[in-house]
Amino acid sequence: MRILETESLTKNFGGLAAVSEVDFHIDAGEIVGLIGPNGAGKTTLFNLISGSLSPSSGKTQFNEHDITGKRPYKICKLGIARTFQLVQLFGHLTVRENVQLGSLFGMFGHSKWSEADEKSSELLEFVGLLDSENALAKDMTIANQKRLEVARALATRPELLLLDEVMAGLNPTEVSEAIELVRRIRDKGITIFMIEHVMKAIMGISDRIIVLHYGLKIAEGTPAEIAAHEKVIEIYLGT
Repeated sequence: MRILETESLTKNFGGLAAVSEVDFHIDAGEIVGLIGPNGAGKTTLFNLISGSLSPSSGKTQFNEHDITGKRPYKICKLGIARTFQLVQLFGHLTVRENVQLGSLFGMFGHSKWSEADEKSSELLEFVGLLDSENALAKDMTIANQKRLEVARALATRPELLLLDEVMAGLNPTEVSEAIELVRRIRDKGITIFMIEHVMKAIMGISDRIIVLHYGLKIAEGTPAEIAAHEKVIEIYLGT
């Protein structure tokens, strides 16, 4: 079943088309990768889906509901959560408090603080941060800040999770741990759409990959198909 679908999605900034006539879909339960050179329009596409930007034209459907141009908080409550290329945490709140806030919001926000707190404990254990629950978010390593942002997003109980370069800046061991975390998230029944530049990771974990270049979708297929695609090799993967 299709959980997300776009039709001719376009975003212009002045005379520049950051995203141009992009059509794609994501099926429930998939891990779909989004790759392309810097400036290809990947994060802009995420911003359009999550409501941070309104499209110049085109349409986005989530669970067969038109979410085009809706505000981010409304889209979150419908079941889409995201992380950010540059981690966006409440730095002067604790690790636990960051996740508690997510638990009080989202698709099925908890009305009681005790319920939010219980959910926070479950998610902090899931991402491996329960032992750091009282640390300030700003004092965490970049790897743990990324895990915390994932936990806060999961606390909103999404059906679709958008991950924007969750492995950027991580060492090989941390990348392996992040890959395992993404797989475990999918095992919980959450569909994943992820931007990533770590090719070994995105090729190894994705069911399908979409490639953007100057705002245009230039390829889509399995990791093997994308790895052999002549234009993708030329503009992005290299020989």
